[in-house]
Amino acid sequence: MQRLVRLAVAGTAMLVLAAASPADSPLNVPEPDGIWTGPQRGYTPATLSGATVIDIDALDALIARDKPVLLDVSLADRRPAGFPDDRPWLPAHRSIPGAVWMASAGAAPLDPAREALFLRRVAALTDGDKGRAIVAFCHPECWGSWNAAKRLVLQGYTRVHWFPEGIEGWQERHPTTVVPQDAAWNAPAGGEVQR
Repeated sequence: MQRLVRLAVAGTAMLVLAAASPADSPLNVPEPDGIWTGPQRGYTPATLSGATVIDIDALDALIARDKPVLLDVSLADRRPAGFPDDRPWLPAHRSIPGAVWMASAGAAPLDPAREALFLRRVAALTDGDKGRAIVAFCHPECWGSWNAAKRLVLQGYTRVHWFPEGIEGWQERHPTTVVPQDAAWNAPAGGEVQR
């Protein structure tokens, strides 16, 4: 993809072609061939092949009609630099009510063991039904939920929805609630917890 850039050289305006990366503009961001492995924050495509991109109205209707599995893949808050070691760090993650929070499940690359765990958890949450409605989300302009949805599409899930407006889009219309990180996702290696 290329774009025109206006340069002023010695008082004369010139147009030159310059290469543009997908993160240069919110318009016409191309879909990658597979999982996005670049920076997680940045402009995302308006589409996701094999999935349905939904806005808040469509999400409201989907929740009322189909009770989808809501997958929050937002990053966990990090302990602030300089936070006193003798004080407890107790962040509270706010999300869509009923969401299952699997922090960083949209990362790329994702360790193969974590990816396998993600897919096992989704299989458990959908009772093995690859036709069950699933909504992946995190925050606006974040590739994490795009990647999570794409992983599911690549695994043969047929009713995957991507909600790019994320938690902030939800809270413009509805209250959020504090959700804990999914116990199985957060379990130590080998200590998987079932729902």
